[in-house]
Amino acid sequence: MSTIRQRTAFAVLFCAATAAWAQQPPAEEPGWAKGRPKTEAATRMAPVPAFPIPTAADQLPTKKFKLPPGFKVETWASGVLDARALRQGAKGNVFVSTLFVGSKVYAIPEKGPHEPKTIIDKMELATGIEYYKGALYVATSKQILRYDNAEDKLGNLGAPVVLNDKLPGGQDHSWRYLRIHDDKLYYAVGAPCNLCDPDERHARIFRMNLDGSNIETVARGVRNTVGFDFDPKTGNLWFTDNGRDWFSESLPNDELNQITAKDQHFGYPYCHQGNILDGEFGWGKSCDDYAKPAALLGPHAGALGLSFYRGKMFPAKYQGAMFIARHGPWNRTIKYADVAVAWPDGKGGARVEPFMTGFVENNSYLGRPVDFLVLKDGSMLVSDDHAGAIYRISYGGK
Repeated sequence: MSTIRQRTAFAVLFCAATAAWAQQPPAEEPGWAKGRPKTEAATRMAPVPAFPIPTAADQLPTKKFKLPPGFKVETWASGVLDARALRQGAKGNVFVSTLFVGSKVYAIPEKGPHEPKTIIDKMELATGIEYYKGALYVATSKQILRYDNAEDKLGNLGAPVVLNDKLPGGQDHSWRYLRIHDDKLYYAVGAPCNLCDPDERHARIFRMNLDGSNIETVARGVRNTVGFDFDPKTGNLWFTDNGRDWFSESLPNDELNQITAKDQHFGYPYCHQGNILDGEFGWGKSCDDYAKPAALLGPHAGALGLSFYRGKMFPAKYQGAMFIARHGPWNRTIKYADVAVAWPDGKGGARVEPFMTGFVENNSYLGRPVDFLVLKDGSMLVSDDHAGAIYRISYGGK
């Protein structure tokens, strides 16, 4: 059976299962369905299925992508099922995490055949990864682990050091994203729902020492961030945040935020996109009491990975800019997905524009971008969990 026929058959089965799920009593509905309208159009919507096999190399959408003049995109690696976060080791290995269907972490050599080697298997929601001073950090929904001397033991990483085993787990927004900055490990714990008033363990960005001690809150009111990075000029942390579902097809927008003070509150669940009070939790609140977004990223954009470009290959206008993966909406009739680029304006805001398009055709996803990695030569990798691939963007001038 061809890849297309396999994936089509899987999609039909998924849709049938989703339709049956949608008919269950409200008490049995999953967290993502909270607040869903009772209309026929809304009940047909559900998260985009994660395919159990990657798209074949000759069927990838690479040739359909469009970039600014002088840029080129090529397939860097195919067959990377469920490719999510990207990090690179000191010896050149590119580490790739997965989410719902992968349950793996891969290592791919930067040079030579870019064939993924599974170095961690059967680890549920093994999505958050980071590399620092020889160690590979991996976060699941419940734990943060450290594998020392990882690149010297790719055949058998051995038992990890458990840094934190007190993460709340759960299903909704329980996947992690990691960054290390100034010898602190930053990680996020999303809201355990589409819309609720979370406890102090959720809807926050935390940081801790590299040995797991001294856990502290960095930001609150963060519904679900799966992408953040530090501005190389100011040191401030910028992050994407996914807005609530089911408010309307066109609202609210996902957000691009900048942390300028410790323990800032970014509004969830009381205020959305900086200027809309929630109809259930916003009573008695004011959006003026919460940090404002630096920019709006589009309704239900599914904004995920965010990386500052620190290379030299791209033109000067892109050096120091942020690249943002807009993974694309599922609870919106009209689909869209792209790689966007954003420039801080120095006044707390940012200007955002599309950079790489072509992920959607006939209102269906050909691919969905997730995360970025700038290689030593200044080119940039983009992961695609929908197609199970990694693309390389380079610049050669006009």
